[in-house]
Amino acid sequence: MGLLTDRVAIVTGASRGIGRVMSQLFAKEGAKVICAARSAALVNESVTLIKDAGGQAVAVTADASTEAGARAIVDAGVKAFGRVDTLVNNAGDGGPTTPIQDYTVDDWFYTVNSCLTSAYLCARFAVPAMIAAGRGSIVNIASMAGRRGLAYRVGYCSAKAGQIGMTYGLALELGRHNITVNAIAPGAVAGDRIDRVIKGQADVRGVDVEKMRQSFVERSPLRRMSTAEDIASLAAFLCSDHARNISGQCIPVTAGEPAS
Repeated sequence: MGLLTDRVAIVTGASRGIGRVMSQLFAKEGAKVICAARSAALVNESVTLIKDAGGQAVAVTADASTEAGARAIVDAGVKAFGRVDTLVNNAGDGGPTTPIQDYTVDDWFYTVNSCLTSAYLCARFAVPAMIAAGRGSIVNIASMAGRRGLAYRVGYCSAKAGQIGMTYGLALELGRHNITVNAIAPGAVAGDRIDRVIKGQADVRGVDVEKMRQSFVERSPLRRMSTAEDIASLAAFLCSDHARNISGQCIPVTAGEPAS
């Protein structure tokens, strides 16, 4: 049996990167997966990959940062599989890399809504379904930027710190319903997103991109970035029965870089 056999799991931001890898791993471990994202074409690709590998999944094209979108995601899970008992809040956009004086109000609200409001809304609508199922697990994909900060990324740092705070609060609130709530705080994760972050940091600081990339790698005692698979594997564990007594935690995945 797989690690997540008999789980019905929502993964937001499932169209690419960590979300796509996570949705595939969850399905491989036996979960029925609701893959949610704003891009219909990309989220359908994720579902096709799962089905081609013998897994079960449905695609939902929705914006999780809106009430209508978050409700549609949860409703799709209940309609397709009868319940929802696992939620991974992975959706979110990093927003711009820019000094605070140039960081617009629109930038702020877009980034915070994308990362934090989406997690709140999906939890709001998923929790009643978990209570009905008699169990539940929520994993928020936060960031080390929410624990120690990152210059020129004020919206993203604030949103990810908010996700971590929400994790602690919900863990205390929902434990009596047999629902665990945890966060994962990745450091640098290899892929398109960190490439954009590195380029943005290099540009705003006026340094060479490869020099900036090396500085990200050298922070880690293991001298490497983490991978989407590293994050997905921890999320699968946290949603499994093996982690039934782990709740209210924010777990760094940093290739050995100190968490603070």
